[in-house]
Amino acid sequence: MGKVSSKGQITLPVEIRRALGLSPGTRVRFELTQGAAVLRKESPAEHPVDRVFGVLGGNRPVDELIDELRGERPVGD
Repeated sequence: MGKVSSKGQITLPVEIRRALGLSPGTRVRFELTQGAAVLRKESPAEHPVDRVFGVLGGNRPVDELIDELRGERPVGD
């Protein structure tokens, strides 16, 4: 059980934070449903590719990186 502070803040019990994977900075939203408040962890808005963007490093063109990984491309007629 907890209570609301004068600033409208609450403390979530550690069991709930762990179960939901909530850490400082995690975005959550509240929904009102039939007289109750529901706390939901927001899913990341970023695309999974955005999480690894830049892992290859450097500011080289993608074609150059692919050539390095696969070898030179065949030259057409």
